[in-house]
Amino acid sequence: QVQLVESGGGLVQAGGSLRLSCADSGRAFSAYAMGWFRQTPGLEREFVAAIIWAGGRTSYADSVKGRFTISTDNAKSTVYLQMNTKTPEDTAVYYCAAAYTRILPMSPGGYGYWGQGTQVTVSS
Repeated sequence: QVQLVESGGGLVQAGGSLRLSCADSGRAFSAYAMGWFRQTPGLEREFVAAIIWAGGRTSYADSVKGRFTISTDNAKSTVYLQMNTKTPEDTAVYYCAAAYTRILPMSPGGYGYWGQGTQVTVSS
């Protein structure tokens, strides 16, 4: 069964970079889409980035466009989120999600599988 595991979270200074990874602990993804979402206390889960596995089409939230990059490594069945020029507003728990049916990549409700989340903290 699909088991998503995120890694790479931690503390980084404002302006710095961090790279998150998400891999299926069992079999290969074979997913339609992979997405990254984040959540802070008191706020709803927020879309960050998504990628359609087959064609590589990507989507980004306006708040991270130009700073974050989502990509995949097909050989490793892994999706990455490269986060550059980070700001304190990027502080959140980041979640990896996978969809195995056609979905709207920016909608969290379409994803059937989620990782446990990894904390990302950006200091001033």
